[in-house]
Amino acid sequence: MSKLAYSFLILLLLFSCEEKDPKQRTITASSGNINNLNVIADNDLWEGAVGEAIRDLLAAPYVGLPQDEPMFSINQMPPEVFSGFAAKNRIVLKIETNKEPQTVVKLNLFAKPQTVVVVGGKDEGEILEQLSTNGTIILEALKKQELVEKQGRIGISLKETTQIEEQLGITLNFPSVYRYAKNEDNFFWIRKTLTTGTLDFILYQVPLDSIRPGDSTVIDIIKIRDFYGEKYIEGDKPEAYMSTEMAYSPYIFQTNIDGKPTIETRGVWRMKNDFMGGPFVNYAIEDKANNRYIIAEGYVYAPSVKKRDYVHEIEAILTSIKFK
Repeated sequence: MSKLAYSFLILLLLFSCEEKDPKQRTITASSGNINNLNVIADNDLWEGAVGEAIRDLLAAPYVGLPQDEPMFSINQMPPEVFSGFAAKNRIVLKIETNKEPQTVVKLNLFAKPQTVVVVGGKDEGEILEQLSTNGTIILEALKKQELVEKQGRIGISLKETTQIEEQLGITLNFPSVYRYAKNEDNFFWIRKTLTTGTLDFILYQVPLDSIRPGDSTVIDIIKIRDFYGEKYIEGDKPEAYMSTEMAYSPYIFQTNIDGKPTIETRGVWRMKNDFMGGPFVNYAIEDKANNRYIIAEGYVYAPSVKKRDYVHEIEAILTSIKFK
């Protein structure tokens, strides 16, 4: 069993059942900006080793950005003020002392949709042990909630995707504010204008043997993206085109999209012969039935502003891919 599958299995085992009887309580709508986390912990714990462990886990740098930004923006508050509007935040980590050691993921506890991770222990040492042992479970539960939330917001007004479905045999959801910038030779370049730049993603296919397993995987993925970047993604200046910035070593992971094995690569792109660059996330989705990989990549050009939530939007769009 893969590490990802194991994590999700454990996550499902830890999920508590959502209360079903509407007579017992009224659940109001949750709130909060994407990736904003409320941490409920005594001030003494937050200022000590427990707070440091939480920050190391959940405020660690978001992978693949050119400048450090935390995975979650954390707002800490003591238990006595956790009520009313604060309890409606969509994602919550609640630290409970004088409890049996446990890590439990609860759905829709104070609002809906909502994920509340409760970490308990009789003392600081047991709480630290829970955070260490179940760190991946905690992280995946919170990330999953925010990805689902972003996909829900995207679904309010969707762009028509008939051409993508006909040419590549896939569907995906992205907002109607995006525009088709290029559709050539089964290559799609789709863009959204930002106040400070653009948010883009591209879709195309390559033969299955284009990406070799093992140490050659990341080399092949960079070679492919640089080839298509030079061929199709031009810059504003003459002879400018997209390439990979190798000064930032790419990160590579194994995941899945629509149940298919997927190679996820994160790094930094730059525009050759121009002063442009930013983060990218690339998914190579294995489609053995059609002897190909679908390459789905998104990238951000937004100089002088934070980019975490832009990359998160790209993730939400590209992980919505479904195969016909």
